Amino acid sequence: MTENTQRETVLVTSGTGKTGRRVVERLAALGVPVRSGSRTGAVRFDWGDASTWGPALRGADAAYVAYYPDLAAPGAAEAVRTFGRIARESGVRRLVLLSGRGEPEAVVAEEALRESGLGLTVVRAAFFAQNFSEGVLAEGVVAGEVAFPAGGTAEPWVHADDLADVVVAALTREEHAGLVHELTGPRLLTFDEVATEISKATGHEVRYVPLSGPQYAALLEEYGMPAPEARWISGLFTSLLDGHNASVTDGVRRVLGREAKDFTDFVREAAASGAWDGRTAGQDAPTGEGARA
Repeated sequence: MTENTQRETVLVTSGTGKTGRRVVERLAALGVPVRSGSRTGAVRFDWGDASTWGPALRGADAAYVAYYPDLAAPGAAEAVRTFGRIARESGVRRLVLLSGRGEPEAVVAEEALRESGLGLTVVRAAFFAQNFSEGVLAEGVVAGEVAFPAGGTAEPWVHADDLADVVVAALTREEHAGLVHELTGPRLLTFDEVATEISKATGHEVRYVPLSGPQYAALLEEYGMPAPEARWISGLFTSLLDGHNASVTDGVRRVLGREAKDFTDFVREAAASGAWDGRTAGQDAPTGEGARA
């Protein structure tokens, strides 16, 4: 096992996001020099502005690539291809890419980044449990009603802490280069089952309201999202939640040597932290890290 004993510098793109923030915290705790890239932070990094990429990458040895809004989005493959080229020219040696599980369009973007020739680890994740506490679904939980186009499909919700631990391992251990890690939680739960677990933990009723794809797109438009983007997001979710991802993997155990956290663990942690204590939850854009993986 070759760890980051030389304390190589790591750039974390989307460093204030759901996974990026956790990765930054873990690297800093290990004593690894880390740059938290964001649109407004000290290290400016904006996926919508390629002129920020080179300065953020300069002098870095590795980078965590969490693309926004989603690797399946139009233009994502070309964006990460360009990022990979700039990373190579900047002297970066290793990349870890957050990808979506069961997302064919995301695989196209993975291949585009692989063209950089750098040591690449791909982490394909299921939907995050934390979407219910600090993401796109949190406001619905607080209001007591989660509306989403998932029907009765079960999802193996992955804990964002597990994802971050795997990413840090891949960033600090060279043997992960070239590998693809597929991460899920240890069991499948439908949205109805999720609502039941949250209801029990919080003491207030949360119910799931299944929507069709067009109904969800209309809801997003009510929140101010442009119609073409709303239709694309709705189509992405309905395609991902059609049942083809309804299985679990042992990816967390293979990388970390321990079992993945269960959804019940997440619910207890979130309830104890006060995540749902009557506040108005943040309205994350329902794309990228806010939705996924």
